[in-house]
Amino acid sequence: MQVRAPFAEFHAVLDGLSPDDRALVGRTADRAAAAAASAAAHWDFALPAARVDAVIGDAAPDAVRRGLIAHWALGLSERAVAAGLPPAVLALYPFWLEKLAAFLAAGVEPYDPDFWAKDVRFALALSVPGARSQVLDLSSPMGPGQVIRHVREGWGFKALFDYLRAGHRKTWLEVHTESRHLDDFNEDGWNRAWATAAEICRVRPDLAGMIGSSWFYDPPLTEISPRLAHLRLNPLNGGAFMVHQGPDEIHTLRASTASPTRKALIDSGEYTARSWLMVWPRKALIAWADRRAAEAA
Repeated sequence: MQVRAPFAEFHAVLDGLSPDDRALVGRTADRAAAAAASAAAHWDFALPAARVDAVIGDAAPDAVRRGLIAHWALGLSERAVAAGLPPAVLALYPFWLEKLAAFLAAGVEPYDPDFWAKDVRFALALSVPGARSQVLDLSSPMGPGQVIRHVREGWGFKALFDYLRAGHRKTWLEVHTESRHLDDFNEDGWNRAWATAAEICRVRPDLAGMIGSSWFYDPPLTEISPRLAHLRLNPLNGGAFMVHQGPDEIHTLRASTASPTRKALIDSGEYTARSWLMVWPRKALIAWADRRAAEAA
């Protein structure tokens, strides 16, 4: 299966660079790509982008960063096919590549650090499309530390046993939301992302399953924000388990941004936003995807 890409748009981004910036992209692209790939399996999602920054230098303008993404995107189709990704992933690339080309062409500055981190991973196929609003990291770790803390803080032993059964020494997929296009930030879109993760697990027996970390897995949201309940309940009903991670300022900010109801509860002290790690072991994830496909047939 071939992947269509907006090659002219990516070439236009490169053609719009100054001679010096274009030369810097040419000199550093391969070395920066290798540095990013070497950091892909680290727990820090943004580390590959930081490694690229170290190669191009702190003084490099954002135009160079956009140029690198465009340069890598020109080879992304071949990279994705060569990686042996399933058709469910490859079918999503035209949408994502068109969105990426439009973003780069807009030349927005400064380059938001979160977008930069995501674009480095995406353009190098370290993260791949899961749906139209979700990407899946292909090599995320899940160490025992947070599961042990979950137990020590009194959240129960079940997560520890589930974690050990799932293959604690293996690599995991990890899901992230892309805030630049929220076309699939709904129940159908999330189900599609989880089904895509199952398809990747089918062709990658080394993967233990899928994980995701967010405040929207917090149990109280089932009643506070019923429209988000599917984010937690669908995985749980499909065999996932949850690991408590705790409150933090960033979770408070994100939980209160889009909902006056949540903000009022947080401001009054009636609700504290907490992050949870959703862990969906491969066997249960694939079984859930099979049931979903059978129901749709």
